[in-house]
Amino acid sequence: MIQNELKKLGLSEINDGTSTGSNWFSNGEIIESYSPVDGKLIGKVKTTTKEDYEKTIASAQEAFKTWRTTPAPLRGEIVRQFGDKLRANKAELGKLVSYEMGKSYQEGLGEVQEMIDICDFAVGQSRQLYGLTMHSERPGHRMYEQYHPLGIVGVISAFNFPVAVWSWNAALAWICGDVVIWKPSEKTPLCGVACQKLIQEVLKENNLPEGISCLVNGDYKVGEFMSQDKRIPLVSATGSTRMGKILAKEVAGRLGTSLLELGGNNAIIVTPDADIKMTVIGAVFGAVGTAGQRCTSTRRLIIHESMYDKVKDAIVAAYGQLKIGNPLDEKMHVGPLIDKDAVKAYQNALVKVKEQGGNILVEGGVLEGADYESGCYVKPAIAEVENHYEIVQHETFAPILYFIKYSGDVENALEIQNGVAQGLSSAIMTNNLREAEKFLSAGGSDCGIANVNIGTSGAEIGGAFGGEKETGGGRESGSDSWKIYMRRQTNTINYTTNLPLAQGIKFDL
Repeated sequence: MIQNELKKLGLSEINDGTSTGSNWFSNGEIIESYSPVDGKLIGKVKTTTKEDYEKTIASAQEAFKTWRTTPAPLRGEIVRQFGDKLRANKAELGKLVSYEMGKSYQEGLGEVQEMIDICDFAVGQSRQLYGLTMHSERPGHRMYEQYHPLGIVGVISAFNFPVAVWSWNAALAWICGDVVIWKPSEKTPLCGVACQKLIQEVLKENNLPEGISCLVNGDYKVGEFMSQDKRIPLVSATGSTRMGKILAKEVAGRLGTSLLELGGNNAIIVTPDADIKMTVIGAVFGAVGTAGQRCTSTRRLIIHESMYDKVKDAIVAAYGQLKIGNPLDEKMHVGPLIDKDAVKAYQNALVKVKEQGGNILVEGGVLEGADYESGCYVKPAIAEVENHYEIVQHETFAPILYFIKYSGDVENALEIQNGVAQGLSSAIMTNNLREAEKFLSAGGSDCGIANVNIGTSGAEIGGAFGGEKETGGGRESGSDSWKIYMRRQTNTINYTTNLPLAQGIKFDL
């Protein structure tokens, strides 16, 4: 279906999955990538062995010696060129993202645009890696701080955003002077190979060391190589909370740093002062966009009792208009889940909803027929539940939306919203200024992202992205997220002929 795009992106039937730039090699097993769109084989990728991994580390270490002393604005110029390379290949890469992952073509293009946007952001940031100056208590002394590159940054990304989240990390790490080793999801390996080929072209055109950007492929075992490796001071990982807890323990055990973007259980609060039309748009896209496979997908709709029936009727009616099918067809609203394991998790969640006392408002189910031959297409479902249900407390990566009724004031809704282990994204629909400000206050939403009159998904790269509690506490993308990719150093310069000690300590010889 996308053979021309694969060819332009430099992909073949069998691809090496280990790369240190122009040097491609792999001696491991084969990963077969099947599209959830139609169940067809897209291509194959060879995995990374321990010996392959060691070669990759050696290449990255050697490249770091050159890259760390390259002026930051010149590093930014390389990132700018990568952004241009993405612009030239946006349509092809966007279609590959859509076909290999299953999100709509428009969302695939949007993901590549996120990559372009973070490149633009990073180019500007490359001239603003600021430190501070401080007044010394000692006369004739100057104090300041500066930031230096860390070294090798390991990136482990998830299937739902197979290219964008890597670029969030890589673009900033590169302008900070770090080199990057990337392990893409084994469910979307071809997207990783395609991106590596693009940055490889940029590095080659600028006669730069190939190890600035490296690629490894495989399952959790390759991720363990990275999490246990003292030569990688920072590991950025996106995925489930279960995975994050394991990785964090490994990295902390060697006193490394982990940047974690884990599960979400995101809610929209709908108050009596909400705009119904805006609520429907935000809630429906948040719940069914990417077939509910975003970490920021809307899982819970917390609706005031006075608005409950109106909101319920409007959203149920909107679900009746959803078109489910091939995501490359731009008329479709919902594509497939990533694989049949995800379908099973979706089915199990709906069974548990009923077992725990929930009421199904919009029936789910697996779609069958010629248009759904992959077996990965499901119907978005809606259930009336209580927040304390065990299944509601956990994230199901599928298009299941839970309706929860609240009474009283917005504090009651906030108690429900915050009453889960995750803390990524949140939103409130209200035209009441006091409710909005309460939601955004220290006593309001406990999530890393808190929106007013927009949904829970669709973050811009200019703001720091991440969440609290079991979401991991990491921050990527905009604002001052660049700081985690660097080490801070405090410097004191004495320009006198005396050597006074701090705190007035006397030490005379």
